[in-house]
Amino acid sequence: MSLENLNSDNFNEKIRSGVTVVDFYADWCGPCKRLTPVLEQIADSNKDINVFKVNVDDCNDIASQYGVRSIPYLVFFKDGEQVSTLTGLCDQNKILTEVDKIRI
Repeated sequence: MSLENLNSDNFNEKIRSGVTVVDFYADWCGPCKRLTPVLEQIADSNKDINVFKVNVDDCNDIASQYGVRSIPYLVFFKDGEQVSTLTGLCDQNKILTEVDKIRI
């Protein structure tokens, strides 16, 4: 499964509802490339989690709004409100542990 890329036009609408993980990445970033299959697997296995990507080179306005200083940078939302973040290459267990904290 390919993850949907968000931009300024659809970002707020897509994160508005439910538990959402947004991966801020860049095409040139090696760790970002290694994180993509992990996020795809999470999205495929957990239909109750929305998983999206934002290219920081194309959407620096959104990246700036969320204080992205290094990538990969994951931002976790619940019903449109930012709940937490993770920086760097993370494994599936670490990401799902963070999701479990906000599923409640």
